[in-house]
Amino acid sequence: MNTQDLLMVGVGGQGIILASDIVGEGALSAGYDVKKTDTLGMAQRGGSVLSHVRIASQVSSPLIKEGEVDILVGFEKLETARWGYFLRAGGLAIVNNHAMPPLSVSLGTDRYPSDEEIEDILKRRTDRVYFTDGTSRAKALGDIRTLNMFMLGCVSAHLPFDVEVWKDCIAQRMPSRIRQINITAFDQGRKEPSNVSLG
Repeated sequence: MNTQDLLMVGVGGQGIILASDIVGEGALSAGYDVKKTDTLGMAQRGGSVLSHVRIASQVSSPLIKEGEVDILVGFEKLETARWGYFLRAGGLAIVNNHAMPPLSVSLGTDRYPSDEEIEDILKRRTDRVYFTDGTSRAKALGDIRTLNMFMLGCVSAHLPFDVEVWKDCIAQRMPSRIRQINITAFDQGRKEPSNVSLG
């Protein structure tokens, strides 16, 4: 397999680190080499969170270079736009259609960009930009914390792991009381793996 470089971005509290851990565990279970590194900026207070995941037969470095991300997974729209320049030409962006404005926007010193502006930023790199209502879907399941598993479902169709590998890794990470709802969120995400564009 050629190297698959994923960058998962969002804000603290969205479960990005757990999601990227499961990607890495799934890749290892499927027989691939994995390197991963995380960057947390005041994550517990809603700051930026980035997780680099590199998957291949052999991986030497955990950091993905600018312009080389194959799949950008955005849990929050503005954060996705901020890191869009990491996408390779023709890469894939899967974006949760959810806004969590930073403090500067709340204070009125900055403006949150429109969906059209966000999509335009990403489409400077690729036409493969897809928005999904992950937060709404997680709320409908009864637990917004399942967003990360929904987003994993969206990503899963683009990585060479059997669905049972994904589910086994999720099950191993979840207490029994919340295991099924997280598997359900994953299944829902997998049913719409970047098929419909917002634009």
